[in-house]
Amino acid sequence: MRESNTIIIGAGPAGLALGAELRRSGVSFVMLERGEHVAESWHRHYERLALHTPKRHSALPGLPFPRDYPTYPSRQQLIAYFDDYARTFDLHPEFGVDVSRCTRGADGRWSIETSVGEYRARNLVMAAGLNRVPTVPRWPGQETFPGRIVHTQDYKNGERFRCQRVLVVGFGNSGAEIALDLLEHGARPAVAVRSKVNVIPRDLLGIPIVVFGLLWKPFPARFADAMNRMTLRLAIGNLSAIGLSKRDCGPFAQITEARQIPVIDVGTLARIRSGDIDVRKNIESFDRTTVRFADDTSEPFDAIVLATGFTTGLASMFPEQPDVLDDQGRPRISGRESAAPGLFFCGYELSRGGVLRQIGIDARHIARSIAARAGEAPLPIREAAAAR
Repeated sequence: MRESNTIIIGAGPAGLALGAELRRSGVSFVMLERGEHVAESWHRHYERLALHTPKRHSALPGLPFPRDYPTYPSRQQLIAYFDDYARTFDLHPEFGVDVSRCTRGADGRWSIETSVGEYRARNLVMAAGLNRVPTVPRWPGQETFPGRIVHTQDYKNGERFRCQRVLVVGFGNSGAEIALDLLEHGARPAVAVRSKVNVIPRDLLGIPIVVFGLLWKPFPARFADAMNRMTLRLAIGNLSAIGLSKRDCGPFAQITEARQIPVIDVGTLARIRSGDIDVRKNIESFDRTTVRFADDTSEPFDAIVLATGFTTGLASMFPEQPDVLDDQGRPRISGRESAAPGLFFCGYELSRGGVLRQIGIDARHIARSIAARAGEAPLPIREAAAAR
């Protein structure tokens, strides 16, 4: 059995940011990571992925992005940055440790059951991220489909789909960008859109869209959406004309109320309008290579990419603390102490300013709370390698 003041589960951006904040606060902690790298999910993401928020608003606490990075760093640049962050703040996660169950004992300490044994801590911080367990739907007749069916967690690039007719299921950020990647690798993609969507440009008038999100942050979401409705319509165009249905609420309300990120367009809409990417309705069933859609049309495909999202996987890890999660298994509170004493969630709050920026805010708040419980005050933040 291992004991520590604090256990951090996850060595992604949230775990790293919190580890850096606790390090400067002088609080002892152990960081557990089921993968083999820091920011393991970024190693698994598809190769084309780049940050959708500008580096200026996305750096973790204490370490700016290198000056020679572009406005929107690539996946490989993010991996290098997170590795550098761990080295800079002397963070050494214990890799290959899979957490299965977390319970709070009568003494108020948390017991963490893992693949390598038990850990105990006064404070437990879950920082494993929203995208822990892939959502894999099933349809009637799917077992007869002879082609490849892959989830986005296993998609690297479109090369192996060259010259194939590929259906991407789902039109979130991953689905929209993977359809574009498939096209760029010589595939013939279509997207099956399961629900209404909001689409926003990555840049508006040459300014990153996240800047507008921060400017409107003091205002209620639905008011901000109403004030920006015409601007977005001019920037994005008529979605219904290309087979997409707009959500009933705007993008700010989608983030705040539905806790979902709108689609940030990086060029997919233009290729839909040009006819290079087709839009289809939701899938109804399969009949070998033929896919039947909700509008009663059907079409043959060679392969399917499931951009159907993820769940947190937290419900099975906290069987005795169901009140800390909502009905979708997401933390009700992120960035401060939950309803269970000593339990914190970091990195589960979606924000108009971007996920990484919010992670930094959450990490500072949690570290201050933990340091206060330990009777220690945090030291002033040090901007590491500020001249990079």
